[in-house]
Amino acid sequence: MFYYGATLWQAAGFTEENALLQNVISGSVNVLFTFVAIALVDKVGRKPLLKIGALGQAVMLGILATIFATGAVTEAGDLQLSDTMGVYALLAANGYIAFFAFSWGPIMWVMLGEMFPNKFRGSALAFCGLAQWLANFTITMTFPIFLANIGLGLSYGIYAFFGIVAYFFVKKFVKETKGRTLEDISREDV
Repeated sequence: MFYYGATLWQAAGFTEENALLQNVISGSVNVLFTFVAIALVDKVGRKPLLKIGALGQAVMLGILATIFATGAVTEAGDLQLSDTMGVYALLAANGYIAFFAFSWGPIMWVMLGEMFPNKFRGSALAFCGLAQWLANFTITMTFPIFLANIGLGLSYGIYAFFGIVAYFFVKKFVKETKGRTLEDISREDV
């Protein structure tokens, strides 16, 4: 959404000018909902926010996948959305960004700083940061390939699937760190 927003919206039939405006709107939603995360992280907890975020992102990506898969294709092979479907796509995309911004965007980094024992924290954070940036790089590099070969609908369907996988991963493997000191977490993990 962030790296290829203009490309995405142009592929969905928006003009270049409108596509750039969508990026400004999306950036504003991202900032606003990051403040929501700051307000909620210690009240609701990290794990619930990650689970809600994963499912919310999966639903929004599923809606986008459906909209893009059912959109009309022009003779030139470009996706063309009706005005109504364009608005729904915009709402779903910004819904995705809102779910990301109040959950996975900031909360992942909060939890990474809390979930490892003190003696391993620096190395673990470096490894997790590397894994996160490699995943980010993979998505960045595969999106244009997906777009050209399987289209927006199936591409977003794949991303929605991984949102569901993320939900079950958090549910099974992630421990809540809300209200616990780093020392308590370290003692428990030893």
